[in-house]
Amino acid sequence: MERVASWPLAWLLGVWLQLQQAEVWPWPVQAALAAAGLLGLLAIRWLPRHAATLLGALALVSLAAGSTAWRADQRLAEQLPAALEGQDLQVTGRVASLPQSNLAGTRFVFEVESATHQGRPVTIPQRLSLGWWRGPDADALLIGPDELRAGQRWRFTVRLRQPHGHLNPHGFDAELWLFEQGLRATGYVRSRAGDRAELLAVAAGYPVERLRQAIRDRIDAAVPDAGAAGVLAALAIGDQGAIDRADWELFRITGVAHLMSISGLHVTLFAWLAAALVGRAWRWSSRLMLALPAPLAGRWGGLLLAAAYAVLAGWGVPAQRTVLMIAAVVALRSAGVHWPGPLILLAAAGVVTVLDPWALLQPGFWLSFVAVGLLIASDPVRGAAPPTADAPWHQRLWAAVRGGLRTQAVATVGLAPLTLIFFQQLSLVGFVANLVAIPVVTLLAMPLSLLGVLLPPLWTLGAAVLQALLQGLAWLAAVPWASWSVPAAPAWAALLGLAGGALLVLPLPWRVRLLGLPLLLPLLAPAVERPPPGRFELLALDIGQGTAVLVRTQRHLLVYDTGPLYGLESDAGQRVLVPLLRARGESRVDLLMLSHRDSDHVGGAASLLARLPVATLSSSLTDEHPLRAAAVPQQRCRAGQRWQWDGVDFEVLHPGDEVAAAGTRPNAVSCVLRIGGAQGTALLTGDIERAQELALVERHGDALRADVLLVPHHGSRTSSSEALLAAVAPRVALVQAGYRSRFGHPAAEVVARYAARGVELVRSDACGAWTWRADGGMHCQRQERARYWHHRSAAREADR
Repeated sequence: MERVASWPLAWLLGVWLQLQQAEVWPWPVQAALAAAGLLGLLAIRWLPRHAATLLGALALVSLAAGSTAWRADQRLAEQLPAALEGQDLQVTGRVASLPQSNLAGTRFVFEVESATHQGRPVTIPQRLSLGWWRGPDADALLIGPDELRAGQRWRFTVRLRQPHGHLNPHGFDAELWLFEQGLRATGYVRSRAGDRAELLAVAAGYPVERLRQAIRDRIDAAVPDAGAAGVLAALAIGDQGAIDRADWELFRITGVAHLMSISGLHVTLFAWLAAALVGRAWRWSSRLMLALPAPLAGRWGGLLLAAAYAVLAGWGVPAQRTVLMIAAVVALRSAGVHWPGPLILLAAAGVVTVLDPWALLQPGFWLSFVAVGLLIASDPVRGAAPPTADAPWHQRLWAAVRGGLRTQAVATVGLAPLTLIFFQQLSLVGFVANLVAIPVVTLLAMPLSLLGVLLPPLWTLGAAVLQALLQGLAWLAAVPWASWSVPAAPAWAALLGLAGGALLVLPLPWRVRLLGLPLLLPLLAPAVERPPPGRFELLALDIGQGTAVLVRTQRHLLVYDTGPLYGLESDAGQRVLVPLLRARGESRVDLLMLSHRDSDHVGGAASLLARLPVATLSSSLTDEHPLRAAAVPQQRCRAGQRWQWDGVDFEVLHPGDEVAAAGTRPNAVSCVLRIGGAQGTALLTGDIERAQELALVERHGDALRADVLLVPHHGSRTSSSEALLAAVAPRVALVQAGYRSRFGHPAAEVVARYAARGVELVRSDACGAWTWRADGGMHCQRQERARYWHHRSAAREADR
């Protein structure tokens, strides 16, 4: 048993060690690690028990690390050639996933069968993440994105690029997600008249995805309420993309998001019901009973049907974990062997990472396995025996209620530390919400969503149940203290918090359990580092094509611009800025400065204003702009405005009254802000162009000198004049621009201009978020947190 317990842990350790690497080990190292692991496993049969256990664990660490590195190397080799980025490619292949649609268009996974460029065959990654967007001429298209269905074969003209996402502190790692899914290029379908898409076959493979598509289409047709239909689709076939973004926010605030996809609880219930039905049906045939006992047939039948349900539901980590645990229990009981629950859980975790090593980095992996582990570990060794089947109904009911309350309490308390570590947020109404939502979803909504496949009117009943539940959840979410946010904690505080949460739920005397409370404190209220007086921290976010900069002094926060709109349903404020501010422990914004009205500078402002208190809004926006109606004290940014926060000087240098009154282009009235502290000076310039730069030089001369310059207009050829560079003489020039910007930012001649002066040019598409610390240190997020799956610029590849 000792060997069984240590070996899955050893495998997990080997996988984890490989996932921390910035570069994949070269193939000789991979081969050596794998060979050492295999030889070690072969040698244990000749060693004493304890030595064999230790050698087996070390061998599995080595084998896991080597094999994971080899798999990573193979996946990295499926790279889109840089020469094909942005080119018109003609691809033929199949829709390999359920298309996810919104107002802007449809996103889907496409499996390539062939590809050509200018009539010649080319090699591109086999799996692509594509978008088919509704452009201005979408109504003129004979075929549009709404026609897409899983399993179809299409011929498209597409434009692709290598996987590239935003990389910010505490932010979602899109490149890791794409890498784990095997999506080695992203792009979009060309929708011009000359690039007509052609549907070649309606059913060309992927039978499971086609079945899921058919069920989702039937749900959409039967249930007019889009919100309820989305949740029913998520419960029936695991289509989480069908749930509206606003509903996900509601589920997150109330702590029930885990119920709105195929969870382990759903799969377990399905397996139990399936086993009971198979066992009962088996007893109808004496011949079958003689061939195989009904209880055994029921177990295996329940397992097979549960596995089929998990596959239909998308085969997520919770479903994998549950199916593997059920399989282990069924196999062991069939063989007359008993393993303790923790060993089955460890074995299942090991198998999951054999199938998908990168699952180890996903929050869902840890939340799923830790939840079950805590329930197993917290089960009292001694206690009252459960009531028998012939006990009075009220005793059995009370036992069920007490067991449900205990399970929910263990999950709420035990998983709180992990939830805070991953999301820096905790639902304070989650205990109450789950007491209602778990039985409603598990015993009503989920069965109705599945039975509706046979009897579609049941989906209408399921929708009514979900609508009532959503109303109740909305009431709970409206409570002012419904959700609690904390700053991201350091590693030592996270470890103490995990230990404290586990201690509180273990079956120990209460005087021992209460020792977990002080261990939780560093996680519940982590110390937040702030600059000392006279110094500031500057963080330029990685938000794509746009500007968003945070300036932090000891007691004040300034946000300069809020980044772009990403579409009709998302923006940089919602996706990047607000989560980052919360993770940094920022409870309010003292000054929000919006340089000018362009959407790549103010696109996230509405989301920020709706989610965090803002003391003052300063901008050059015209009176008719919608943001001028925000219920926030507002002022115009004007040259000559000065203030000091915590010993740090701030001064607005542009626009002057005469420029603002002239009704010029938005770029010309950009708010230009100078920040001076003990570590140096920064100049934030918005989108000013050559005329405004020359006016600034004439007005301020050498007083413009700064250590860090936010490059005007993202490096457009209309800006960064020689006069401005000579006056500012920066050490570092920062360009916030999107990867493969369609505007060509930064322009080649601008890059050359900075290089000729010996200025270090930092690009957000190659650097990620850029930080200038209060102690003067500077770093890029892509270098600080480098991992082998992250995109590599041509310069970085040349350095390898």
